[in-house]
Amino acid sequence: MAEAGKIDPMHQFAIEPLFGTEHWAIGGYNIAFTNSALWMVITAVALWAFMLLGMKRELVPGRWQAAAETMTGFIDNLLLANVGPEGKRYVPYVFSLFMFILFANLLGLLPLGLVGSHAFTFTSHFTATGVLAILSFSIVLIVGFARHGLHFFSLFVPHGTPVWLLWLIPFIELVSFMVRPFSLGLRLFVAMMAGHILLEVLSSFVINSGNAGAGWGLMIGVPSFILMIGISALELLVAVIQAYVFALLTSLYINDAVNLH
Repeated sequence: MAEAGKIDPMHQFAIEPLFGTEHWAIGGYNIAFTNSALWMVITAVALWAFMLLGMKRELVPGRWQAAAETMTGFIDNLLLANVGPEGKRYVPYVFSLFMFILFANLLGLLPLGLVGSHAFTFTSHFTATGVLAILSFSIVLIVGFARHGLHFFSLFVPHGTPVWLLWLIPFIELVSFMVRPFSLGLRLFVAMMAGHILLEVLSSFVINSGNAGAGWGLMIGVPSFILMIGISALELLVAVIQAYVFALLTSLYINDAVNLH
């Protein structure tokens, strides 16, 4: 937001109620439909449309079918490599998780400011990424206890642990295990927020240097604009990598629950 020559890089993360729902509440809890919720819906609809176009089952695949089959094959191979043959049963969940995060990250980079609108990246909020992480962590716990019962606790005693360290290693492993959902959600949240803040700061350099005069614009504005182009390309790469890392770590955690490695 630009006002009096200043740009607030954090304004883009503000959650605001839409469509006059700011006073909606149930049991004293506000349930307003926000810009974050709107972009979650947009992401879900875009993903649904992508899959609908990619499920035509044509003998000669079109671009949408080829894209959908490539993505499903990618996740299938990911789970096969990290979980084994039993990983196939988790393909629907990990695929949905990967694609939802990927679409959310990419849609949040749309330059809608050029038309007077504003894309909202809800994966830049820990409340959103944390829920996704807790969902994956819950699946790991459910699968682990359903398959192994109380033997699942053997996950916290690595094979070959010396007897004299049995008082310490399980505690360290348990803490490491419990931190997983926090680190999983934090990694995605920090990566997406940092890139957006950097782009906003660079845009303030471009605007303010341009307002200060041609000399400042050439000296500061032009290099900042060129750097913005490079950072935008990097952000596209980060959007894909972070979705992949989230899916990869989820598959590794599922492997622990299935195989107790």
